[in-house]
Amino acid sequence: MHWDTTEWEIVEEMLPEGWEAQAKGQGALKRKRKVGSASELLRHLLLHAGGGLSLRQAVVRASQWGLAKMSDMALFKRLRKSCGWLGWMCQRLAEERYGERNWAVPGGGELRMVAVESTDIKEPGARGASWRLHYAIEVPGVTSVFAELTCKHGGESLRRYSFRSGDLAAGDRNYCREGQIRHVLESGAHVLLRWHSTALPLLRAEDGEALDVADWLRREAASGAAETEVKTKGGLALRLCALPVAEEAAERERKKTRESARKQGRQASEASLEMAGYIVLVCSLPRRKYDTATVISLYRLRWQVELAFKRLKSLLGASHVPKRDPDSARAWLQAKMLVSLLMDKLLRQAEVLSPWGYLLPAKQPLVRIH
Repeated sequence: MHWDTTEWEIVEEMLPEGWEAQAKGQGALKRKRKVGSASELLRHLLLHAGGGLSLRQAVVRASQWGLAKMSDMALFKRLRKSCGWLGWMCQRLAEERYGERNWAVPGGGELRMVAVESTDIKEPGARGASWRLHYAIEVPGVTSVFAELTCKHGGESLRRYSFRSGDLAAGDRNYCREGQIRHVLESGAHVLLRWHSTALPLLRAEDGEALDVADWLRREAASGAAETEVKTKGGLALRLCALPVAEEAAERERKKTRESARKQGRQASEASLEMAGYIVLVCSLPRRKYDTATVISLYRLRWQVELAFKRLKSLLGASHVPKRDPDSARAWLQAKMLVSLLMDKLLRQAEVLSPWGYLLPAKQPLVRIH
């Protein structure tokens, strides 16, 4: 999208009802000084975050289109105050996409699921700096709750995030380390993570002996979902849940495992190739309320936003990033997610794409039959 006059009319049609009023309600447009409307403000923000323009480039482009004139610093300040408004629009678009029913967190509404991710960003230009963005998104609302920019060597860690009682930290295997899990549990929250076989050795809960996970999978999980209680070497009590995957998915994972081992100058072990046929999770949720099927459903809920994550990462790949200011980084990220959700909605609505870019009415025939 280029956010020009024609395409902007299409964008406005896709935005959730009440989006203009919420600009004031969420604190993004308390005063209209130099910005005449919520529409003008959003176009400025999306020129910067969605169009990959710097703050200065965005205000110059907006001025050329006849929009409100402002300095790059003024736009930066507006960006910092717009995170709540952008998040509100993201949440409503997510509800439209998936429906409140499908997005309900299994096991009870008091649980707040927080999906953590990170991605590398390289600014354009030969001397562009490389950064790593660490961010957390509340599921199912697709709302940014945390964003931190570090140098490219900033490690992925759950310790970067603040959790509260009732939160569920959901992440990939890179976060599956005992110290990080302990950080979450000590805050009163829970974890739901892909199991990392080397970073988190597991012991049997009943006798403290090492658990042969590959053997357990072979015996208990080959025909369906399975679970067992485990402990870490540091004494953390967890649940190990597993589900076999389709053979096609298993073969793709085995291929990745072999390729990763080849790059490290070694051969993939038989155990790792065997475990590629399963989704293996560690979880701290109480079993009396969250049985095995519910735990797996919760992780599937995280995977429902994985496509949005991937699209978001592609959008993040070559953009000008607000550097160290956390408020502007969160708002910038939230704007990126809004663009991702709008793209998703546009693709769903555009059953027929016309050369001039307009969406055709849903019931308009391609050929009139007399």
